[in-house]
Amino acid sequence: MRRAVLLASLTAKARALSAGMGGAAAQQVTLLGQDAAIALDEDLMRTPGFSVDQLMELAGLSVACAVKDAYPDASSVLVVAGPGNNGGDGLVAARHLRHFGVAKVDVVYPKQPKKQLFANLVAQCTEVDAPVSAAPPAPLATYDVVLDAVFGFSFRGAPRPPFDALLEALAATTAPLVSVDTPSGWHVEDGPTGPVKLAPDVLVSLTAPKKCASHFAGRHYVGGRFVPPRVAEKYGLELPPYPGASQILELPNWGS
Repeated sequence: MRRAVLLASLTAKARALSAGMGGAAAQQVTLLGQDAAIALDEDLMRTPGFSVDQLMELAGLSVACAVKDAYPDASSVLVVAGPGNNGGDGLVAARHLRHFGVAKVDVVYPKQPKKQLFANLVAQCTEVDAPVSAAPPAPLATYDVVLDAVFGFSFRGAPRPPFDALLEALAATTAPLVSVDTPSGWHVEDGPTGPVKLAPDVLVSLTAPKKCASHFAGRHYVGGRFVPPRVAEKYGLELPPYPGASQILELPNWGS
């Protein structure tokens, strides 16, 4: 009981959305704090029994769908992947973007974990001609879209090499920037408080937006359509309903 009360206190219901979804009344969207986001992820793997690769596959699919929805005519995408699960989401998204018909998908993956899961994801990218390298093969501005999949909601502290330089490059690029779950380098709850302040054009929140999303004013999607009702109720998750069989939902008027 005490744990449930604590977790409830770690979620914040914020930002009413305008009525634009099938005439629905204004709805509240839950913003998760860092501890609640970590606990929810652990719950998904413990109680319903989702595996990490299951969640990663569904999350990465959602990201790819959002990129394709926001930039339907993009013919080149650069995915910048970090060493954790956020980077894994990016690798999955790269593969799906190739299946969606994006002609050129390159992956920058400077620090590859030794776990078999990540080795498999790299091999799967290679199989669909989405080459993986340690550094960008071309200037970031030459791509139609750059996908920031470096750090997720478990990130704490300051970015270290080689990711500090990569974040500087992401912050400086003129190419449209899409961030996965949290803009890399942002404080998960307080937003762009660090030395590098990414300003993504699109944010794809997974499961539910994190508190830092209150500092974001671009196009905002939510994905990760896999939370069982019991878990959603435990964390007080409130989101507008996904349309039909869609893996993503754009939250309208987010920055207005």
